[in-house]
Formats: sequence, structure tokens, C-alpha cells
Amino acid sequence: MDIKKILEHLPHRYPMLLVDRVLEMESGKSITALKNVTINEPFFQGHFPHHPVMPGVLILEALAQTAAILSFTSASETANSNAVYYLVGIDGARFKRPVVPGDQLILKIDVLRITRGIWKYSGKALVDDQVVAQAEIMCTMRHISDDE
Repeated sequence: MDIKKILEHLPHRYPMLLVDRVLEMESGKSITALKNVTINEPFFQGHFPHHPVMPGVLILEALAQTAAILSFTSASETANSNAVYYLVGIDGARFKRPVVPGDQLILKIDVLRITRGIWKYSGKALVDDQVVAQAEIMCTMRHISDDE
């Protein structure tokens, strides 16, 4: 899935869009996506100018966006369908090493379960086949009306 299709499934836009390409996906089960980390990212101006490191919270956000693509695609929803995807929890987040400009962040999500509208995923972010971050992520999808 290229960036044009990703934009159909996610409401995020620059500078908050953190997924560049979907490499593979099995609907309702798993997804692997890619984020190219470049020095041009706006957060590197302040985190940290002398030693740029991608903030861990943005790595988790990239995992959550990847999970959202899987959920939207599995539910046949798009960003234009009045469906909003909310992050409702993160468990067991661990960071193994810094992510720096020039890294390719591989984002892997597996569905653990879907219960009462809450999707629970296992997520891993990798660089050069090494886990740099991992967490269990919980999200939900809600339909909103035009006047919200």
C-alpha cells in the first residue's frame, strides 16, 4: 500500500503522519509498515539538536497508526467515512535503543483480540532487524456525526 492509499485510511497529515508505506498485510490479523526517519522531521529540531533521537512517544504513535490502517482496512472503513480511531491504552512499552535520522523503522502489528469494540495489538518497531521498541496497544473505532 503506497502513501496515497494510506492517506485514504488515516486522517493524519504532516507533521503527524508517521507511516510511509505498508509492506504487507493480512486483513484482521497483521500488518507490516515502514517509516523512513529523516533529519527533516520537525521533532529533531528540539529532540535533540546536538544528538537527534526520535521521541519514544512518536514511535508508539507510528505503531498505533499502523494498527489503525489494519483496523480501518479490516472494517472496510476510510478516513472519509466519519470513523475516528482512538488510542485507549498502552501496556508494557519498552524502548531498546534510540532511533536516529537515516533509520528505516519497520512497524509490525499483530491483532491479539477484538472485544466489545476494543482492538488489542502486539506491536514491535525494528531497525535493521533489531527490536527498538515494543508495546501492547489498545484502540477503538467510533463513528462521529458531522456536527461533532
